[in-house]
Amino acid sequence: MADKQAFFDHITNGYQTEGESITLGAAMLDGETMTNALVKVPLKTMNRHGLIAGATGTGKTKTLQVLAENLSEKGVPVLLMDMKGDLSGIAQPSPGHRKIDERHEKIGIPFTPQKFPVEIMSLSEQNGVRLRATVSEFGPVLLSRILDVSETQAGIISVIFKYCDDNKLPLLDLKDFKKILQYATNEGKEEFSEAYGRISSASTGAILRRIVALEQQGGDLFFGEKSFDTDDLLRIDENGRGYINIVRLTDIQDRPNLFSTFMLSLLAEIYTTFPEQGDSGRPELVIFIDEAHLIFKEASDALLDQIESIVKLIRSKGVGLYFVTQNPTDVPDAVLSQLGLKVQHALRAFTAKDRKAIKLTAENYPISDYYETDEVLTSLGIGEALVSALNEKGIPTPLAATLMRAPMSRMDVLEDKELKDLLNDSKLIDKYNETVDRESAYELLNEKIDIAEKEEAKEKAEKEKKAVRSRSSSRKSTRQNPIVKVLSSPTVIRSVLGILGKLLK
Repeated sequence: MADKQAFFDHITNGYQTEGESITLGAAMLDGETMTNALVKVPLKTMNRHGLIAGATGTGKTKTLQVLAENLSEKGVPVLLMDMKGDLSGIAQPSPGHRKIDERHEKIGIPFTPQKFPVEIMSLSEQNGVRLRATVSEFGPVLLSRILDVSETQAGIISVIFKYCDDNKLPLLDLKDFKKILQYATNEGKEEFSEAYGRISSASTGAILRRIVALEQQGGDLFFGEKSFDTDDLLRIDENGRGYINIVRLTDIQDRPNLFSTFMLSLLAEIYTTFPEQGDSGRPELVIFIDEAHLIFKEASDALLDQIESIVKLIRSKGVGLYFVTQNPTDVPDAVLSQLGLKVQHALRAFTAKDRKAIKLTAENYPISDYYETDEVLTSLGIGEALVSALNEKGIPTPLAATLMRAPMSRMDVLEDKELKDLLNDSKLIDKYNETVDRESAYELLNEKIDIAEKEEAKEKAEKEKKAVRSRSSSRKSTRQNPIVKVLSSPTVIRSVLGILGKLLK
């Protein structure tokens, strides 16, 4: 048996903070909760990214909810990717329960039910604030990586963007991009060849097929106007609490390409537009990506490189990324190495492969004098987790098996009426939910083609008129005057010659 007082001191000293912090729960030793041995995460390090992992039903979503609530309470806005549709209850207070009171009594902190400011958002036709981006905002590099095209095809996409910039053709949605691809190899073939070199129809055909595949996953709903302004993710309510923006994704679980497209677009836009924060003491925004394996599942190497680059760089903008998934191996090693907070719920060992994966996972945590990490990973109960964080100096905290606190808000979905009321109170829906289809490349190119066709038809008609006049003139020049024709006939000529002969005699 370990010395409980030594363990208590080990935890309280290791998790001591000077600035603001979020309390996750209390440390456990030999299955017993050490009341007031609080496991805390400094608010200052919440932009160092993190991982919440564990088998199904172990409490990952509730941990996500606890972190989101506490960040909001401290004035930090949050963005949640809600894949299972069970996070909307954050907008209503917890009804409370005897077991929750017992849990918090063991931890040593009071339980106070409360609701939080919530904005419901959507990538599809579900109710909520519509999230969109234009093709132009994506740019040729991101679009090429999303489409996973070859180097040659990526070059063509860059040329397409350059042509549209040079000719002031807005690229807003996918129909704009498809139209310019078709134009480049048909009506505008000569124009492109003169200015940018020949464009292969085989390459544009391959790009077009990938665009169609993206459309089938819902890309036609995502690309367009009005573009979402990322500053609207940073709103604070009248009580100084950060808004919790929940993106409902229950209907796109089988469309990972659309999810990857959205996430990469969002992260790139945030990195481009947010100012550098330096060491500000608190994050500007924290993003939780539930079912994070969907981002990486079918991502190309180029797309993974882009995501890894953004994860490494976006911290300087005051943005924290938290990946929520069943197994840490769902997240690439290059991303895992950037994570400061790890909350590992129980893993299940049903096969030899599972046991091997658990041993590898255990090696990613600090060595502890109080735990056999691989054994603890399989013995944790629901709402318990191994926690490893960074202190205010960026040093890893002691590993702690933790009894996690309960969410202050409802651990369930909103009822239909509650959801309707929440949407009716939204200040962003009117701003973003009107579909705008202003004149862009599609319409301008169609107009250009129509004018060209009319000019071509006019030129063709003029040529035909000239040809008719030419044929008519030719016929007139070879046709003899009737009088000339009579006088020049052989009979008349002989008669005239006969008369002239007699006169001469």
